[in-house]
Amino acid sequence: MFDWVLQVPILSIICYLPLAGAVIIMLFMRGTNNLAIRRFATVVAAVDFVVSIPLWFAFDRQGALFQFRESANWIEAVGARYEFGVDGIAVLLVLLTTFLGVAAFLSSWSAIKIREKEYYIFMLLLQTGMLGVFMAMDFFLFYVFWEVMLVPMYFLIGIWGGPRKLYAAIKFFLYTLVGSVLMLLGILALYFYNSTGLLGWGGLGNPRSFFIPQFHEISSQIPPDLQFWIFRVFFVGFAIKVPMFPFHTWLPDAHVEAPTAGSVILAGVLLKMGTYGFVRFSLPILPDATVRLLPWMAGLSIVGILYGALVAMAQKDMKKLVAYSSVSHLGFVMLGIFALNTAGINGGVLQMINHGLSTGALFLLVGVIYERRHTRMIADYGGISSEMPLFATIFMIITLSSIGLPTLNGFIGEFTILVGAFNRTWWWALLAVIGIVLGAAYMLWMYQRVFFGPLKNQENKGLEDLNGRELAYLVPIVVLCFWIGLYPKPFFEIMEKPVDYIVQKVDPEYAAAMADRSEPAAETERVAEGED
Repeated sequence: MFDWVLQVPILSIICYLPLAGAVIIMLFMRGTNNLAIRRFATVVAAVDFVVSIPLWFAFDRQGALFQFRESANWIEAVGARYEFGVDGIAVLLVLLTTFLGVAAFLSSWSAIKIREKEYYIFMLLLQTGMLGVFMAMDFFLFYVFWEVMLVPMYFLIGIWGGPRKLYAAIKFFLYTLVGSVLMLLGILALYFYNSTGLLGWGGLGNPRSFFIPQFHEISSQIPPDLQFWIFRVFFVGFAIKVPMFPFHTWLPDAHVEAPTAGSVILAGVLLKMGTYGFVRFSLPILPDATVRLLPWMAGLSIVGILYGALVAMAQKDMKKLVAYSSVSHLGFVMLGIFALNTAGINGGVLQMINHGLSTGALFLLVGVIYERRHTRMIADYGGISSEMPLFATIFMIITLSSIGLPTLNGFIGEFTILVGAFNRTWWWALLAVIGIVLGAAYMLWMYQRVFFGPLKNQENKGLEDLNGRELAYLVPIVVLCFWIGLYPKPFFEIMEKPVDYIVQKVDPEYAAAMADRSEPAAETERVAEGED
């Protein structure tokens, strides 16, 4: 049914469709009323999501690691090529990006009242930048998309943000730019070591290339001391984007000052670029350095889990509380990734998707109530469940998803991460569990103060409940939360091969031990089938 996907450049279509929409708005919709522009931009985002859905069905779980490949000459002088391709992890992130893109556009209809044309142009450009990051298989191309994505987000915060928008936008841009420049140094070090040579480390004499799978292949040939230095510059670039403690300080300002859609995209997708960078580059290309620095990475992840949760408990602003919860939740993701085993990385990748859904939905919900009351302070609410029962119900479901209640998506991700962490070192799991308890405390305490108790504030009386447009972008998120929580098997299946590949690259002894452990079980199954 989806064989046609293999006959067309599906990844380029998905990536550049938002860019085409932005160009059309810029050149051919001059003087068009704002309603038409907003409808057109939302339709473009919706079509992009629909076009991306076949990736899920056409992706061969047992096939090649990277699929839907597109390749063309680009800048031959330096060896850069136009290389697109996705593995199972990238497919999930592409689908998350296009899905949340539709929700972000729909949420902007009532939230954005000024310079709407420019706003939707920047949103569409941002969409293209994010998709390109997950699809690029050439380091040079990856870096271009990584940098392109910064500009629209800077303007989205700086023009349509809150009272301290310029401070937050500049801080976001400078932090990320510093990380990007350091990451570029790491890319160049790999590039020259692979070809002509690098300082005292010599070189491998391969043709000049930025092809990412080639760097995976030479990982065992990169000297450990060179790996150590490249890992550190990659770490700064990716850790700022995650953000890991202590590089997190830009995040609360950016989240609080960004418009609702900006916060959704920032939490749902942009933060995943940092974790994706560790999974795609640091672990498989720099395995010796990864193992050498493992205690530091795990330590910073655990500090982030506990610090983010404790600071979130002290917040009076709902949006800032959700922002600091992201620091804690992304700490869980990093802990799973650096467990360096199948369970941990599976859980870390799945929790990337879970965090995008649950935290993205929380920012959407906070945006809904802010549009009605123009305040995010928890103390200004109380008892509003009687006025907004639908809103209270969906907010409760997403809250329970965020804290990891069984039957919802957060539980599956956190449980799998804890299994991976326990297999590596038991006390990692013990400390992470404390973060789960604290997470339940601050989320439920916020919910209790906002929705329960007497309706004391007269301004909250008669608040309008969720309308059809708001339900249209919130209900699908709720459905996905239950789907992952009740039946996560398809998600684990699509990431199985890339996760096994990463574990084999970074910790082959563990991968071999797991393979030996699975052989008796497979033999037992064959015997049982023979008896039947």
